[in-house]
This record gives sequence, structure tokens and C-alpha cells, in this order.
Amino acid sequence: MTGQGRLAWAVGLAALVALPFVYRDPYHLHILVLILIWSFAYTSWSMMGRFGLVSLGHGGFMGIGAYVTALLWNHLGWSPWIGIPISMAAAGTLALIVGYPCFRFRITGHYFVLVTLALSGIVLQVITATRDYTGGSLGYTPNRASGNKLLALQFDDKTTWYLIALGVWLFGIVVWHWVDRSMSRYALEAISEDEDAAAAAGVDVTAEKLKITLLSALMTALAGAIYCQYQMFITPDTVSGIAVSLQMVFAAIVGGLFVSLGPTFGAVITILLAESLRIGFGTKAVGWDNLVYGVLLVLFIIFLPKGILGSVLDRLKPQRKVPRAHEQEAVQIARPGT
Repeated sequence: MTGQGRLAWAVGLAALVALPFVYRDPYHLHILVLILIWSFAYTSWSMMGRFGLVSLGHGGFMGIGAYVTALLWNHLGWSPWIGIPISMAAAGTLALIVGYPCFRFRITGHYFVLVTLALSGIVLQVITATRDYTGGSLGYTPNRASGNKLLALQFDDKTTWYLIALGVWLFGIVVWHWVDRSMSRYALEAISEDEDAAAAAGVDVTAEKLKITLLSALMTALAGAIYCQYQMFITPDTVSGIAVSLQMVFAAIVGGLFVSLGPTFGAVITILLAESLRIGFGTKAVGWDNLVYGVLLVLFIIFLPKGILGSVLDRLKPQRKVPRAHEQEAVQIARPGT
């Protein structure tokens, strides 16, 4: 990153930190918190998606993060500070159990998509079926803490939640850049192009895929747990299932799958779209956002595969000048040995 890029990031981050102290409208802060939390979830999905590992099971990981944290708090009295790591471990274990046979036996492409789709559906059905514990389709509410709010990770102040969500979002961006600059990135790019060629070059295909899948699942579970603690009410449809997984795919692709801020840009679009439909049409627009996501996803894949932010940044990049024919001849004359 250039000096100007670092300065822009520093100024932007300082503005985001100062925002809730300058502008305190509860509703707008609520929308910003949702955007930041979902941005982190979408960034978590893009960890895999940018390398061709298209998963429709991340709704399952998010549901595990949310429900395991809430269940441990309500039934065992375990603080979310303990419940969140346990829920992340549960999601990571499930990711390894599903991912290892898929990667070991080269289940790729649409077959891998179908496996992850089944995973998401199974988690949704388990949550719905165990209604005696999870509340089923009626939803689930974590118990309100009567004592230490920090220990229970429950805050009534929107400013506090905004800063927490901002920290989580920034953590996701840092991890994205860490992966982008690691050797695993080159290995995963080679795998996405040709697994056999990558394996012949010495890349451990199964291990590299498992590492990025585990990282993505852990982050998605964290997003689910934070969302649950903020909203203090969850339902199977809002944190798990195919609809949530498709929402992640849509946001990441529309914003820009290969740009660190692309999923954030996608979150702005999805949250504002959902809120606009809710305010404009009320209960008449229930489910419309998913319909719009599906239509727009098809259009973006066909006409704008790099997403909005990715395409804009592509246009802003200086184009390398292609030498004209007579310039190429001059080069050849200057280098007669070539």
C-alpha cells in the first residue's frame, strides 16, 4: 500500500471512530451497526469465494455461532466470552468434517456447492426441529443480564455496539489483507486454475483448501454470535439456511469479490435495500429482498463479474500503453539479436 493509501485509510478510520460521538441518531446508528456486522460476514464468505470455493453452507456456520452462544448463556449461564469461542470451535469442526472428504476426494465445482447447500439446510432443520431448546421457527431470545453487562456482552447504548461492530469489521479487513499477502494466496490461486498442475508443483491442495475453509467458517460463526448479542433475538431464517448463504454470495459478488472493501459495499446495498422495502411496503414486501438479490445476482455475474467497486477500481487504474506497430518495429531494429 502506498503512503497516500495508508493516509486515506487512517483518515477514513478516524472518521468512522468519531462518527457516533458526533452523530447520535439511534436509527441510523442501528443501520450502521448492521452494515458493519454483515460486512464482516460477507468478508468471511469472500475468503473462500475469491478462490473459486463457492459455498452455500455459510448460513449454517452463522447459525451455529448465533445459537450455540445463546444456548450456552441461557441454559448453562456461560458468558458469551466463553460461548463465542466454543461456537466458533463447533463451526470450525463442522467445516473440517464436511470439507476434508470433499477436498480429499476432489469434490469440486457444482458438486461442492450442492454439498454445502445440504449443510446449510441440515443446520436450519436441526435448529427448527429442536424447538424445545431453540424456540424453533418462533425464534430465540437470550436472557437479559441482571448484573455485569460487559460479562454478558449486552449493551443498550448504540454507540458501544457501533464501536464493537467497527472493531470486528476492521478485524475482517485485516485478515483479508493478511491472506492476500500470504503464500497461501498464490497456492489457492493456482488451485483455482488447475488442481492437478498445482499438486504437481508441490502444493498440498487438501491442506490449503482446509485452511481457508476453516478460517472462513470461524469468522462467519463470530459474525453470527455478534449479530445475536446485538439483536437479542434470532430466528432460523435470519441467521441460517440457504437464504442467508445466498445473501452472502450476492453481497460479495455485487460489491466486488476480489476487493477488500467489496463485501462492505455489498452490505451497504443489501441492508439499505431491505430497509427500503420494509419502510416502503411493510409486510407486503416480505421476501422481496431475496427475489431482488436473485435477479441482480444473475445480472451481475453476466454483465459485471468484478462487482461495482471492483469495476470502478479497474477503470481508475492507469492503463499500460500498448506500443503501436511502428514502435514495435523500432524496438526490433534496436535489438537485432531478438
